[in-house]
Amino acid sequence: MTELQSFGLRLVDPSAGVASRRGGAGPSDHKAVTVDGHTIMVPVHTSTAWHSPFTAEAPDARGMSRVMRGSIPIASISFPKQPRFYAMQTFDGVPYSHIATLHGSDVLATTVLQTCIRYESRKKSCKFCAIGQSLAAGRTVARKTPEHLAEVARAAVLLDGVKHMVMTTGTPNATDRGAAILCESAFAIKAAVDIPIQGQCEPPDDDQWFHRMKAAGIDTLGMHLEVVTPEVRERLMPGKASVPVSRYMSAFEAAVGVFGRGQVSTYILAGLGDTREAILDTCDQLLARGVYPFVVPFVPISGTPLEDHPAPTPEFMKSLLAPLGERVVAAGLRSADIKAGCGKCGACSSLSIYEKESES
Repeated sequence: MTELQSFGLRLVDPSAGVASRRGGAGPSDHKAVTVDGHTIMVPVHTSTAWHSPFTAEAPDARGMSRVMRGSIPIASISFPKQPRFYAMQTFDGVPYSHIATLHGSDVLATTVLQTCIRYESRKKSCKFCAIGQSLAAGRTVARKTPEHLAEVARAAVLLDGVKHMVMTTGTPNATDRGAAILCESAFAIKAAVDIPIQGQCEPPDDDQWFHRMKAAGIDTLGMHLEVVTPEVRERLMPGKASVPVSRYMSAFEAAVGVFGRGQVSTYILAGLGDTREAILDTCDQLLARGVYPFVVPFVPISGTPLEDHPAPTPEFMKSLLAPLGERVVAAGLRSADIKAGCGKCGACSSLSIYEKESES
């Protein structure tokens, strides 16, 4: 699984499973693939994937496909099916798939605000971000209303058995940084359907927002560092780096006091310039604060300044994830215990597999 996520996968039948998409808020340029009962997101539209040593044959009548390395079959996989809610639209004509999408096999995900104060400025934008691409391509709407989100969430639960939901957002301002939008959205969704929700935003300027988000119905919180070394942050995400790592750490401590140990997480993109030691040291600091460090391999997205940046090697990812899996278990912060969100889904990283190995 680690090798598939680093190298990507060539598809004989690109239409297999849930439709993949190029560009847009992540995970993008991926395809959901189920291996041994575990669903992972595998790059299929990147330059690395086009030259991958792995090829997936067209699915058979049972929906199963063989992954080949050259002429050698190495695994049997399946593809999660297109969800039924994708065929529907709101009463005012907006396709449900423009409001929220299926991630992995049972996670509903949405970018509530598809714009960001940093994205429009080359001097401030994150060099790996493609939040505006799906909007420019007409595959989504700029602002998902609370009413639309509630309608789609209810349908996804009833029709497709979705288990939890992820709500992220572009950063609208330099104060609450999206927390207010997440609050009104979560409140409407929870009024319509009982589904665990993860909210994701930058650390707001006032820690009181954590109490407000919890009261609105958000069960877990993600505040994503993405890059941990200050000089790399300044180079790759100059606008977001204006919120220093020290503020993230204080915000993590405050948020854990509200949501509980293991219910606050952060996304770390491996392969962008942080050393193995820097990532593991940061993860130790996070675990000590009760924060789940979701380390994922960087996937270059077409149309971004980093579209030709190499993905991390499987060896680099294994050297990170194997010891991190042991440390996560030792800290008692397993992904399986997270109520909702990226860490619980686990599809964008093989970290949860290393957790299970360290437990056995």
